[in-house]
Amino acid sequence: MAGPLKGFRIIDFTTMVSGPIATMMLADQGADVIKIEPPGGEYMRKTGVQHRGMPSGFLSCNRNKRSLSVDLKRTEGLEVVKKLAANADVLVQNFRPGAIERMGLGEDVVRRLQPKIIYVSISGFGETGPYSGQRVYDPIIQAISGLADIQRDRESGQPKMVRTIIPDKTTSVTAAQAITAALLHRERTGEGQHVRLSMLDTMIAFLWPEGMSGLNFVGNEVDPGRAQMGLDLVFQTLDGYITAAAVADSEWAGLCRALRREELITDPKYKTPADRSQNQMERRQMISDELAKWKSDEILDRLKGEDVPCAPILDRWSVLEDEQVRENEVVEIHDHPILGQVRQPRPAARFDRTPAKVESLAPFLGADNSEILSEAGYSIEDIERLERDGVFYREELQN
Repeated sequence: MAGPLKGFRIIDFTTMVSGPIATMMLADQGADVIKIEPPGGEYMRKTGVQHRGMPSGFLSCNRNKRSLSVDLKRTEGLEVVKKLAANADVLVQNFRPGAIERMGLGEDVVRRLQPKIIYVSISGFGETGPYSGQRVYDPIIQAISGLADIQRDRESGQPKMVRTIIPDKTTSVTAAQAITAALLHRERTGEGQHVRLSMLDTMIAFLWPEGMSGLNFVGNEVDPGRAQMGLDLVFQTLDGYITAAAVADSEWAGLCRALRREELITDPKYKTPADRSQNQMERRQMISDELAKWKSDEILDRLKGEDVPCAPILDRWSVLEDEQVRENEVVEIHDHPILGQVRQPRPAARFDRTPAKVESLAPFLGADNSEILSEAGYSIEDIERLERDGVFYREELQN
C-alpha cells in the first residue's frame, strides 16, 4: 500500500538538517521528493563519519528521496529545475533571505510556472530584522530562544546547551506539519500559498508552554525559572543512573513506600502538589539521597510495583537492546548494495491504511539524474550531453 502523500511531488532545495528532515518525513509518507544539489553536493555530504562515500549524517536526513545534481548557474540547468517546478506541488528552501531570488527561483518566478504551488521558506531568524542576514546554526538559536537559559546549571548559574540539535529538528517537524496543512487547504480551495517559518519562532513557541509560562500574565510575571516544570530528574544509584517522577499524590505516596519512607507521605512540606512544588529543591535532594542507597534494578522494580513513572537511563548502545524498543520495532536494518547493512529508525507515525516506510536509503549525489530528466521529457542523448557539458553531475560510486 502507498503512503498518505503518494502523488505529491516536492522540490527540495534544503540543506543541513532542518529542511532535509522535514522533507524526509514527507518522503517517508509517500511524497516524491527530488533533492536538488550543486555539483559538489550540499555541506552534509562533506562532513561526519563516512562509509563507502556516504556520510552518516546525510544518510539519516535524506532517505526516500531522489537526487538531482545540477549547476543552477548554467541556463540549461536552471531551465530544467523550472520545468520540474512547473509540475510540482511543493518547493522548499532554507537559504538565507534573498539567496533563492538571486538564483532565479523566487516565489514570483515559481508561482508564474505553477500558480497552486506551496512555496516554503525556512530561515534562522526570519526574513527581516537585525539578525535576518546572519548565518545561523542550532546553538545560536538555543542561545537566543531561551533554551540555554532553561538548561542553566542550578549550582553555578552557567547557561548550557542541549547536546542535540533541538531547534533544527523541532523546525523540521513544524515545517512538515505546515506543509501538509497547506496541501490540505489547497485540496479544499485550489489555492497555493507561501509558508514561512524561522527556527527562532519555532523554538520560542515550542518552549513557551512550560519553559516560559511564568511570563504569561502581563504585569504579574514571575521568574520563568520558578514556573517551569522540568527538573533534572537524573538520580545516581549504587550501580548506575535512573529517572523517576512523582507528580500526583498517588505517585508521591508510591515513591515514599518504594523508598521505605512512608512518614514523608504526610510531611507538611510534601503533602500537596503545591507543597511539593514550593519545596522542590529540598525534595529533590532528599529523593536523590534515598535512591543512592539502592541498586537500579531493585529500586526500579519497587517503583514500578507502586505505579511510579520510572526508567533506567540507557546509553545509546543499550537503547538498541531495550525490550520496549524491540517490541515497537523502532529500529530497522536495511540491506544496501554498496553500504551493506544500514540501521535506521522507522517513521514514528504508524498509519493503518497508508503506511509510511523506508523504501530507499539516502541517494548518492546525482544518482537519479537520468530518471528525473527522462520524466521531464529529455532524451537519452540530451541527458548524456548535459552531463558531458557539466550541467549535471553524477557521483562515481565506490565498491
